Amino acid sequence: MNKLRVLFATSEAYPLIKTGGLGDVCYSLPNALRQLDVDVRLLLPGYSAVLERLSLVEVHDSINIYPLLEPIRLLVGIMPGEITPVYVIDCPTLYQRDGGPYQDITGKDWEDNAVRFGVLSKVAALFGEHHFLFKPQIVHCNDWQTAIAPMWLALSNRPYAKTIMSVHNMAYQGLFGPKTVEQIGLPPESFNMFGLEFYGKVSFLKAGIYYANQVTTVSPNYAKDIQTQAYGCGLDTLLKERQKQLTGIINGIDLEVWNPEKDTYLNRNYNTINLSAKVRNTQVLRTQLNLEASKKMPLIGMVTRLTEQKGIDLIIPIIPMLIKAGVQIAILGSGDKTLEMHLQRLAALYPKQMNVTIGYDEKLSHQIEAGANIFLMPSKFEPCGLNQMYSMSYGTIPIVRHTGGLADTVIDATPENIKNELATGFVFERANSNELLYCVQRAVKMFSNKPVWKQLQITGMTRDFSWQKSAKQYVSLYHHSINTI
Repeated sequence: MNKLRVLFATSEAYPLIKTGGLGDVCYSLPNALRQLDVDVRLLLPGYSAVLERLSLVEVHDSINIYPLLEPIRLLVGIMPGEITPVYVIDCPTLYQRDGGPYQDITGKDWEDNAVRFGVLSKVAALFGEHHFLFKPQIVHCNDWQTAIAPMWLALSNRPYAKTIMSVHNMAYQGLFGPKTVEQIGLPPESFNMFGLEFYGKVSFLKAGIYYANQVTTVSPNYAKDIQTQAYGCGLDTLLKERQKQLTGIINGIDLEVWNPEKDTYLNRNYNTINLSAKVRNTQVLRTQLNLEASKKMPLIGMVTRLTEQKGIDLIIPIIPMLIKAGVQIAILGSGDKTLEMHLQRLAALYPKQMNVTIGYDEKLSHQIEAGANIFLMPSKFEPCGLNQMYSMSYGTIPIVRHTGGLADTVIDATPENIKNELATGFVFERANSNELLYCVQRAVKMFSNKPVWKQLQITGMTRDFSWQKSAKQYVSLYHHSINTI
């Protein structure tokens, strides 16, 4: 029997390039699909970091995409330490720059992002038209950076592959001026309300949602949320129209990477049998971050983008009250410069109780997950979230808002849920600082009840957050797409 063939098009994939959860998903899901005997291959832009880390690079093809752009080379390599093939678009003019995948070193979006990711989408579509040696049956697109590919294939005379559009976050749509249509080579007539045009601008994501054969998002609850005005970011009507083609599939986590029993970043490995060894990681983290040594104070961790979406503006006003109540806080992340500044000022006020590390550090993110007692995710919206699942797997109790994938994965520590040994964390409803404060106070009070706290830890650690179930759902969706006219 022939293997199912899938091209997984993305703007980032760990360990080649990662800015957040998308990078983790685009590493873990393809690996899980390969374990189900799917021939899945990645397509990525040729950022400098990707070219430096890719193994066994060979030149595969050289093609002209746009008249005013240098010919691109298509390179083929292998994921470091893996067997997953990776196709890389080698175009130094577009991708080999100082800065990140989407922004320059000052945090400003690259002015030519429309062209940079228009090229990524175009190459994905060319694979779907079978221009290259690998002939996928499915082109699986991820977020706005690849969302023009379904449109290209829909407009094509040779649309051999079917398309899946995965929306990881509706808030990022890829909005650009009308001139983008010409810049990325789309026909002028494509700029209309049926697909591409969004209030006078070009929306990459709208085009992907409109033209893809199937649309997925990263949790069942978020699939419902985005069909409402509150969370649909202006595309709720289109999503309701496409609800029969819209599926919410919860993300999993890679248990080879995020597993306290084998995590090489930890001072001491542990599991539910020797959960007491987690304490050593807390002690080491406190020392590393110059926090006061303590056996009584709970340490609250956060690894996050510092944006209002993540509820950082809800946290800042209550930090003095939390410190007074006897907690410590360790935050790792970057984002809004004003929020960064407020957090750094608070950390300077409470140097032994609070530490803020600006940036991203893979090792420290693992150490915070293992060393913290509580993990805080007060997101105003959260399509899926991975850190709450990492936290539960590490015996670190999450505090989350009831939204999106957080609502799908964390079970509140109500008296009934504790009695039935179902509880895994603490959940609050409304996005305001008072409710967040009350929820943290609930958790801090519970922290002193060691038998109940240990039960919460073990219940979370024994839940199955692997990709196996979710990967099987994607395979079913791929087959459904192929078999649907």
